[in-house]
Amino acid sequence: MPDLTQELTTIPVGPLGIIALPGCEALAKKVDDYIVDWRRQQISEHKTSIAFSGYQRDSYILDVRFHRFGTGEGKAVLHESVRGYDIYLVVDVFNYGVTYNCYGKEVPTSPDEHYSNLKRAIAACAGKAERITVIMPMLYEGRQHKRSSRESLDCALALQELCELMGVDNIITFDAHDARVQNAIPLKGFENVQTTYQMIKALVRNVKDFKIDTDNLMIISPDEGGLQRCIYYSSVLGVELGMFYKRRDYSVIINGRNPIIAHEFLGDNVEGKDVIVVDDMISSGDSMLEVATKLKDLKAKRIFVCSAFGLFCNGLEAFDKAYADGLIDGVFTTNLIYQTEELKSRDWYYSVDMSKYVALLIDTLNNDKSISELLNPGMRIENFLKKHGYTVVPHN
Repeated sequence: MPDLTQELTTIPVGPLGIIALPGCEALAKKVDDYIVDWRRQQISEHKTSIAFSGYQRDSYILDVRFHRFGTGEGKAVLHESVRGYDIYLVVDVFNYGVTYNCYGKEVPTSPDEHYSNLKRAIAACAGKAERITVIMPMLYEGRQHKRSSRESLDCALALQELCELMGVDNIITFDAHDARVQNAIPLKGFENVQTTYQMIKALVRNVKDFKIDTDNLMIISPDEGGLQRCIYYSSVLGVELGMFYKRRDYSVIINGRNPIIAHEFLGDNVEGKDVIVVDDMISSGDSMLEVATKLKDLKAKRIFVCSAFGLFCNGLEAFDKAYADGLIDGVFTTNLIYQTEELKSRDWYYSVDMSKYVALLIDTLNNDKSISELLNPGMRIENFLKKHGYTVVPHN
């Protein structure tokens, strides 16, 4: 949390305004509560000056309504002025729990429709805001950053549309599938925030007899694409790293992707060790459970899955069975995207709360300060582990 005794040395970009897109109300409320509390406690002789007008308020969430006509068409209506505001829009394009009425039928809101709502909210600001930042934890169409055939490149197009046509200044996302998609907007701000610190905290606090050393723990990447993410975990924890190589059949496409033929393991011996399988998202979960099966065949001890985004597109039954069979011991995903009550009730599931981190990012940026320290949590991870009695030796 920010140092509440530290004197404010920068002037806010403008009065803070948070717009919660449909389905993000709960996350935005928690973020808002943190900022309200911090600013209420903040000590500064400058808060009464005109530059800090509107700095301390009871809430920073703006009143924006999203309406639907019977045809399914929508519009956003802003019920208060945002002239000169520093606006942060929080959107979860994968929240299928939001529904609307279309020709008398209740239908779930698709990613395309959430993205359209985002554009409507930006348009409702009508160019009056001082700065606009979009917080999109899981990028819209973010699985692909480059073309491999004659196909659309939707994520890059969306980023260009938001920044070049609609006036968005910054994009903040978390654990991007491939951060190179930011090359589509080289002159705009793009922050790819990692969830490593919060994941490690959740593991330490929820896993009994959790030992962090090379004899008892290993980090596993389920594919080569997520290797960089796992290298960071391995480095800050000082443990070994292993990887599975996915052999795919590139001659066919099933459900939008090339099917995996086999997983081949590359790494040190995992026998008798706890393993943490780290990935950016769990979609169907089939690939993750196949990796867990392979690790059990290699005599791994306990298997924990850490993923920023738990989509569980094919339901929870496969994970229920894997947990009952002793294949997995826990799954950790964040509350940055929609979580069903059924998911949160599972014995094998742990929700990692990211609201305080998002609040820190917003508060720091609104105060026109650098977020570099927030983006590199290495020191915070080390201090947290020391506080809980761990001696971590950096892994070379």
